[in-house]
Amino acid sequence: MVAKLRSLLGPPPSQARHVLPANSRLLTVGLDDGGPVEAPARGRAPSGAGTCPRAAPAGSDDDDHDTVNLLSRIRTLARVRPLPEGELPDVAETVAIIMDGNRRWARRRALPGVVGHRAGTRALRRTVEAAIELGIRHLVVYSFSTENWSRPPEEVEALMELFGETIERELPDLAEQGVRVRFIGRRDRAAGDLRLRMEALEDRTELNTRLGLWIAFDYGGRAELVQAARRIAESGVDPYEIDENVLAANLYAPELPDIDLLIRTSGELRISNFMLWQIAYAELVFVDRFWPDFDARDLRAALVEYAKRRRRFGGR
Repeated sequence: MVAKLRSLLGPPPSQARHVLPANSRLLTVGLDDGGPVEAPARGRAPSGAGTCPRAAPAGSDDDDHDTVNLLSRIRTLARVRPLPEGELPDVAETVAIIMDGNRRWARRRALPGVVGHRAGTRALRRTVEAAIELGIRHLVVYSFSTENWSRPPEEVEALMELFGETIERELPDLAEQGVRVRFIGRRDRAAGDLRLRMEALEDRTELNTRLGLWIAFDYGGRAELVQAARRIAESGVDPYEIDENVLAANLYAPELPDIDLLIRTSGELRISNFMLWQIAYAELVFVDRFWPDFDARDLRAALVEYAKRRRRFGGR
């Protein structure tokens, strides 16, 4: 019986493949170790799981004792064994990413900050393509905040130039893959030619349905809510008729679904004024890698963590 159980178990946990890539840590709210997540959100495996001794050969005096150990191991592995690469649990349909860490990535390599931003555009392309493969319906990325205007003028100028290049060189190819691109936020402070490029790309991809890519440009969550309040006030609606639906209808992108999963890279643990209304019930995952290093494995690991959590929306 022991031998049969061994054949069913496969390799011990220490030999199982981890979901996270090498040199990457997934930091998740509520975890006490900050390491790769292997146990479901409802409970961790007992300490020592994956290090229990192997059973003695079948027929030995310790056979009954080892059978008990193997049965305990079965129960433990049912909770902690990582998902095989080919399996993917329920996918978050709307994912938002705070793409953080470009400048620090560059500084660690003694490179100018703009090099880090350029590397970040390549990470965006990888992530969009991975999102398509993983079944995500909407991807929202934080590209330039209302607060970013306070950075040194030369950096802002370089960012605007890079943003225009990305629209011209990277995004059209994604459009050919069925990506619909939309920009959310203010546009009045952007240069005229940049606004024209944004509008042209939106028009070109309007009928694409494979993935919705929402690029938050000159965006701030508080500014969005203030603008919504102004629109409502200007409409003359009765104050007693204002509810969540009325406010949501006056946001920058009323058709954008609520965020299911919010990811932030670079290890920082804050929201930074991003999608304040839309993330009301979002799950938060913080990845301890700079944005230029983020790839499909990191996105998949975040989705696996999301699938382990039970979303109650305030209920039981």
